[in-house]
Amino acid sequence: MNSLSQDQIKDLEKLLLEEKTNLEKRIDQSNHFGLESSYRESPGELSSYDNHPADTGTELFEQGKDLALNENAENHLREVTEALDRIQKNNYGSCVECGKTIPYERLLVVPETHFCIAHVPERDISEYRPVEEKIMSHPFGRTSLDERSDQNQFDGEDAWQIVESWGNSDSPAMSEDREVHNYNEMFIEADENDGYVEDFESFIATDIYGKEVSIVRNKAYRNYMANQEGEPLLEPELLDNENN
Repeated sequence: MNSLSQDQIKDLEKLLLEEKTNLEKRIDQSNHFGLESSYRESPGELSSYDNHPADTGTELFEQGKDLALNENAENHLREVTEALDRIQKNNYGSCVECGKTIPYERLLVVPETHFCIAHVPERDISEYRPVEEKIMSHPFGRTSLDERSDQNQFDGEDAWQIVESWGNSDSPAMSEDREVHNYNEMFIEADENDGYVEDFESFIATDIYGKEVSIVRNKAYRNYMANQEGEPLLEPELLDNENN
């Protein structure tokens, strides 16, 4: 049974009538936004495309937007009109699913609704995904092996990193990392080990026979020593200085 008072219904009817008037005015004025006009009709324009492809794209976007807004207004007007009809038939304010009275506070916000909160259609987030996602993926998604624990070979991302190391047109603002201080750090995974897995593999070297071990004092080596990741056996002179 509907528990809304007559005063409440009158207040809601007033809201609906005001909304209906506003929507009708908006729809009547939709031509003002250019739905029936085109710059091609402007005097002096001999071509709709030759010298103005950007204008054509802008016009298409604006008209598509206005059509969508106009359609939304028409659907809203239909819902408002149906709500006013329910008031005239004395069946306004009840949920069409369970028959319970829709709370007055909810009707003040959406007076055209005919569902209580528990039975609003499509309350859950849709799991529908665009069909394009079946063939599209994130950058290097088709060739990246980063997500596979059993693969570490050269992939599409590595190929791009080599090309990108020669420079690109991006600025630090376009970097994945927000703490970028120079252009050498802005490339994709700029801190990733390139050509080796563990840091020490980049600075421990041998001859072609696997003998004559030597140290290449590169950036990875300096970081390794600064972080004290191992005994400083790589620098015998440091041990000698400490012993002395």
